[in-house]
Amino acid sequence: MMNVSTTTRPARRTPRRTELLAAGAATVTVVLWASAFVAIRSAGDAYSPGALALGRLVCGAVVLGVIWAVRREGWPPRSAWRGIALSGVLWFGFYMVALNWGEQRVDAGTAALVVNIGPILVALLGARLLGDVMPPRLLAGMAVSFAGAVAVGLSMSGGGGSSVLGVVLCLLAAVGYACGVVAQKPALGRASVLQVTTFGCLVGAVVCLPFAGQLVRETADAPLSATLDMVYLGVFPTALAFTTWAYALARTTASRMGATTYAVPALVVMMSWLVLGEVPGPLTLAGGALCLAGVAVSRSRKRVVRAVAPDSV
Repeated sequence: MMNVSTTTRPARRTPRRTELLAAGAATVTVVLWASAFVAIRSAGDAYSPGALALGRLVCGAVVLGVIWAVRREGWPPRSAWRGIALSGVLWFGFYMVALNWGEQRVDAGTAALVVNIGPILVALLGARLLGDVMPPRLLAGMAVSFAGAVAVGLSMSGGGGSSVLGVVLCLLAAVGYACGVVAQKPALGRASVLQVTTFGCLVGAVVCLPFAGQLVRETADAPLSATLDMVYLGVFPTALAFTTWAYALARTTASRMGATTYAVPALVVMMSWLVLGEVPGPLTLAGGALCLAGVAVSRSRKRVVRAVAPDSV
C-alpha cells in the first residue's frame, strides 16, 4: 500500500515566494511612478493641474472598473470604506492636484526635495498610528536615501524658479501622500487589493470633478501627444502601479514601502537622461546612487546565524 503521507508537502517556500512577489510588485510601482514624472512634465504644457489629475484618474478608474466588473469582486465591506475614502481623497485626489500645481511653480529640484519628505512622514505616522516597527536598518536606509534625494534636488535646482506657494503645495502633496498611505493600510486588511485601488481611484476622480469643465476645454485644444501622455498616466502609473503598490503594502509595513519609493528619484534621473536627453551631472548621479543604496539597506533583513552543535564524541 502506498504511503499517502508522501503526497503532500508543507509549503515551506510560501513566505519566501510571497516576499519575492511583493518585492516585484514594489519594483513595478516605483518604475511606473518614476515614468509618471516624465509624462507629467510633457503633458503639463497643455493641461492645467486639476484637469490633468481628473483625466488621469478617470482613465485609471475606467480600466480598474472594467477589471473589477470582470472579476466580480463585489463591493468592499463597510469596515474598509473609511480607509478607502480617506486614501481616495488625500492621495488619489488631493496629492495629484497639489503635486501638479506645485511642480508648475517650483523647479524640479525643489519639488524633489520637498516631496521626498513623504516617506519620512509615512514612517512616523506608521509607527504612531499603525504600530509599525522601525528597525535600525530601515532608519539608516531612509537617512541614506534622503541624503541622496537632497543631492539630486540640489543638483537640479535652478535660480529664480521657485515660489513660496509652490514649496507649500509640494509640502501639502507630501503630507497628503503620507496620510493616504497610512489610511490605506488598514483597508487592505478588510478588502481586496483590487477593491481598495478601484474605489480609491473612483473617490479621487469624484473629488476632482470640479475640474471637469477645464478638462473638456483643454482636451479640445491639446495636442494628441499630451492627451496620450494623460491616458498613459491613467492606465500605467495609476491603474497598474497603484494596484501593485497596494499588493505589496498589504504584505509589508507602510514604513518599509515608503522607504522603497526613494528609488523613484534615481529612476527619474535615468529616464530623463534616456527620454528627454537631460544629461545628469556628477552630483545628480551620486545622489541617485545614494537613493538606491538606501533602499537596498532599508529592505535588507538581519541574517540569523544559527549555532551548530559540536559533533558528539
